[in-house]
Amino acid sequence: MNRLGTGFTKAKEAQLRYIDADFDVIVPGEFVRCAVTGQPIPIEDLRYWSVENQEAYASAEIAFQKLKG
Repeated sequence: MNRLGTGFTKAKEAQLRYIDADFDVIVPGEFVRCAVTGQPIPIEDLRYWSVENQEAYASAEIAFQKLKG
């Protein structure tokens, strides 16, 4: 494997603007971080976010707990 192979590529964190039922990509990347746990969420797996708080959540349970207070 050489230095240009995917094994040496560092994943880049994306910056998104969350809107109702969708999001806009501000800075392209492969993942965003969960606002509660800090774990990376691959963009293709992102399902839960808050438009009001402009933050992503790793699961429905985490989103519910965060939004519940």
